[in-house]
Amino acid sequence: MKKLLTSVTLIGLGVLITGYGADMYRIDQIEKTWHKAASRKNLKLMMSLWAPKATMTVGGHTYTGKTAIRGVFERSGPFQAQNHWESDTPAYKIRITVDGNKGTLYFECHYIDVDTGKVATAVGADQELRKINGKWLIINLAASTVTLKP
Repeated sequence: MKKLLTSVTLIGLGVLITGYGADMYRIDQIEKTWHKAASRKNLKLMMSLWAPKATMTVGGHTYTGKTAIRGVFERSGPFQAQNHWESDTPAYKIRITVDGNKGTLYFECHYIDVDTGKVATAVGADQELRKINGKWLIINLAASTVTLKP
């Protein structure tokens, strides 16, 4: 009986860890998709990361809903045709938390000008996430410039 109870407990723990790890992985995919969308100037892909009533605060202004947030991206540097930027993030600066259907994600976007090889701009994105209909989406984002240090 003791062996059976131990086995059942270990299996249950394994299932919990696997679920947690899967959620961490799915949340990490938000960062990867963000940078792919920004590098390719793909607004549709970028907007697939956002919940319908999400909010974004940048430059002291808060934008509510996907239409307003899309407008911010349309005007932002990475999505401008004249800018040849690649979006990147240092892996060691990514922070993820998961608590049931809620989570957080922080990463930095370093936009590298392909023509000059220099950092055009760097932004920190601190996000609240929710799992909605089985998919992790951004519900709130606060963005700010960051200082790059050697």
